[in-house]
Amino acid sequence: MSRLSSLFLSIALLFLSAWLGIVVYSYLQLGRLTSFAGSDGVLPPDFSGRAILGAQVYAANGCVTCHSQQIRQTSVTRSDIDRGWGKRPSVARDYLRDRTAFLGTMRIGPDLSNVGLRLSDPLWHYQHLYEPDRIVPGSTMPSVRYLFKLQKIQGQPSEEAIPLVGSYAPQQGYEVIPTEDAKNLVTYLLSLKHDYTLPEVSPDVTPTP
Repeated sequence: MSRLSSLFLSIALLFLSAWLGIVVYSYLQLGRLTSFAGSDGVLPPDFSGRAILGAQVYAANGCVTCHSQQIRQTSVTRSDIDRGWGKRPSVARDYLRDRTAFLGTMRIGPDLSNVGLRLSDPLWHYQHLYEPDRIVPGSTMPSVRYLFKLQKIQGQPSEEAIPLVGSYAPQQGYEVIPTEDAKNLVTYLLSLKHDYTLPEVSPDVTPTP
């Protein structure tokens, strides 16, 4: 066998072993995962229609660039559980219902796996989306005020109007209300909560290998 043939064979074997290790092994290990019928119903719970649309808004606005959705047991500094981001590590089954799993690669902002538990007030999220640096001083998150609509008050102010102060407040006689995209996004954020127990992991317990 020539050296060239040996080289090509070695390269082919290298790619084959990588494919077997990454694709086939992962499928054999995780591909047969199914939902779990627990005492609280089928777990993980499915997303509502508005939350599904909100996930699309989340993706379209690049939120995954700065936020992760995976609770790690340990990290370089301290565990995500110690940070208060969750009560247990994330496991593969948590993402069965996700149309897209927004695991993320950077944490310029906090992890959002359980943001629906930590911050359950919809108004907080609307204000944070519109004026992030006022709600969280020092935040580098850009405002997504284009997800809101400025409209003139007709008679009584709208029940959906967002209370804003200072430089963010609209001029007299006008109000800011969320668009459907903003409502969908907030619904999605509020749905992010891993507060259920799965066979392989429970709150405050390290997942089994």
